Formats: sequence, structure tokens, C-alpha cells
Amino acid sequence: MVDKQLLDLLACPVCGTPLKEVKSGADEGLLCAVCFVVYPVLDDIPLLLADEAVSCALWPNRNTPAGN
Repeated sequence: MVDKQLLDLLACPVCGTPLKEVKSGADEGLLCAVCFVVYPVLDDIPLLLADEAVSCALWPNRNTPAGN
């Protein structure tokens, strides 16, 4: 789980929209409601790289980038 103070500072690296925490089973991520992608969180570390983003339709499958 991402620290609340850190979450308040984080924004989508593509569009700058504030991110919301999402969870699906054991998978955690940060949702950008504008880009419709989820950035995975691994070991409490958000992976805020555009290449790591997963389409909301494919979440929580981390192995499929948003562009595919």
C-alpha cells in the first residue's frame, strides 16, 4: 500500500492527473482515470513509467503493456 502522503504527491507521468490507489486481489496499482491505465505498485514502490502502464481493461495482468 502506498503511503497517503506520497499518494497525494503522485501524478500520471503522461497527463499529470492525480492518481488513485486500486487493488485487485494481491495486485496493487495507481489508476489514472484520464488515460485509463494503471501503474503497478511492486513492494510498495509505484512504477510510474509510461511503458509500465497497463490498460484498465487488462488490469491486473502486469505482463501486458497498455499499448498492446
